[in-house]
Amino acid sequence: MSAPVLAAVVLAAGGGRRYGMPKALVEYEGSLLVERAVRTAGTVCDPVLVVLGARAVDVWRQADLDGATVLANKDWETGMASSLRTGLDGLRGWPGRVDAALLLLVDMPGITTDALARLAGHAAPDALAVATYDGVRAHPVLIGRDHWAGVVETATGDEGARRYLAAHEVTEVDCTGLADPTDLDVPPSGVPSAP
Repeated sequence: MSAPVLAAVVLAAGGGRRYGMPKALVEYEGSLLVERAVRTAGTVCDPVLVVLGARAVDVWRQADLDGATVLANKDWETGMASSLRTGLDGLRGWPGRVDAALLLLVDMPGITTDALARLAGHAAPDALAVATYDGVRAHPVLIGRDHWAGVVETATGDEGARRYLAAHEVTEVDCTGLADPTDLDVPPSGVPSAP
């Protein structure tokens, strides 16, 4: 039996209100956050879909998204759920079967190939798995294709898949020490945000 086909969906559509600019355009350690997320995802997943929204044209022009398929979420202002729907709908229409999707947030630059690979070991059409760090659930999240319709149906506002995951049995995958799940909500102190 062949290995399951695992896709990545990089959620990078937000306007970054608290940050002062879309996080996809934030430079971090020499590259844009969206480039870093796409590169990391591409080491484990194929295909890689990236969902853009706020200043999508600027991100598309400035970022090196080579190897990724770009999807535009016209409803990005309604919250993360619309980006999740855009990404999973894109996978449902993908040529060739995709068995599971790894969801990554653009504002978590500490997510590593090692953490993705550990979650990838659980990839299957019926999979539901979430990374934990010291026992606390965080990202990335693995959702098998059998669950995509249910996730799309229950995702609202900025909640994403949270409600669906709370109502189902989820495998917790310990990624403590493999990655840093900290998200960049505001610029580091002393670093002005771009206009």
